[in-house]
Amino acid sequence: AVGFQTGPLLRARADPPRQSSLLRAPAAMPASLACARRSGPVMGASGSRGALNARLLGSGSCVPDKLVPNSALEAIVDTNDEWISKRTGISNRRLLAPGQGVHDLAATAAQRALEDAGVPADEVGLIVLATSTPDDLFGDAAAVASAIGATNAVAFDLTAACSGFLFGVSVASQFLHTGAYGTAIVIGADGLSRWVDWSDRNTCVLFGDGAGAVVMKGAEAGEEAGVLGFEMHSDGTGRCDLNLGYAGEPQQLKDVTTVTNGKYATVDMNGKEVYKFATSRVPQVLKEAMGNAGVTAEQVDWVLLHQANIRIMETVAKKLGVPMDKVLTNLSEVGNTSAGSIPLALDAAVKAGKVKKGDLIAMSGFGAGLSWGSVIVRWG
Repeated sequence: AVGFQTGPLLRARADPPRQSSLLRAPAAMPASLACARRSGPVMGASGSRGALNARLLGSGSCVPDKLVPNSALEAIVDTNDEWISKRTGISNRRLLAPGQGVHDLAATAAQRALEDAGVPADEVGLIVLATSTPDDLFGDAAAVASAIGATNAVAFDLTAACSGFLFGVSVASQFLHTGAYGTAIVIGADGLSRWVDWSDRNTCVLFGDGAGAVVMKGAEAGEEAGVLGFEMHSDGTGRCDLNLGYAGEPQQLKDVTTVTNGKYATVDMNGKEVYKFATSRVPQVLKEAMGNAGVTAEQVDWVLLHQANIRIMETVAKKLGVPMDKVLTNLSEVGNTSAGSIPLALDAAVKAGKVKKGDLIAMSGFGAGLSWGSVIVRWG
């Protein structure tokens, strides 16, 4: 047999075997999603997550053609435009059509980001696709790499819901900082219209589909770092407040055993708890990341938050002492696109000429997990 082992073997951890709680309770709402909330997540010490030699050079985005205004939802659920816009800040959303995939949106967004950055696809060494709704449960990133001609790239999916794009930027920055890769694409893409309960007016009005991407490069010698600081957190005790749980049904395999077929429920969200979580943790993590970056809120040119709800953005801005005219948002036109929301809003601001080279942007994502984080970047 031919062996290609040239380095040390990586030994697996000898953890005691344990059965997944999700597998023990295959129901419409797994028992593991029941609340066991503690008083508050333990916050890690800051200070070691500062500048990284990585730069954000170009952006791109893609949304489905189908635009659905608030007024159209009146035929589906008991709601109206005023009710939705007043409570969320959303006026329209874009929805995937049958036969259109999340990976299609992701590939188009990535291609547009490459064009914006002036980078050829074969120069890309790494692609991170942040999504919780892939077309292929095994992952869409490799298919996206193939679609855009990034033949030299390693590509993988990252699942962190609405925090996904921000976590993806943090992950890619590590590889660029060390020099393991020279060029990367980070994509945020989701199609949550597939996974909402369209009879629940509290959730179906919130979500849209879309993708956004950025091209990143390692900073050359003498160049200023583009990622100035970051911070990330998660708290599994809040999982019950926002989840999309496994809901497989039992399937008898004759006399051999019983398994479950693959099936998931719809998005389940406790809006009040998520609002409290976001308005308390997001200002805090932004301050942590700014501290790691050595900057203050007054020095920041733009604040870019996950586009979930305009009230959340207004509260966070107030707690930071930042005026709303410094908060980037396209929530009104596309709704909550989960991992796609931050890069979609960024690309819109870049193309509109609001965000310019050298601008300092404080980004923060938050959502299911629960998870939240912040990255401070200098654009261009």
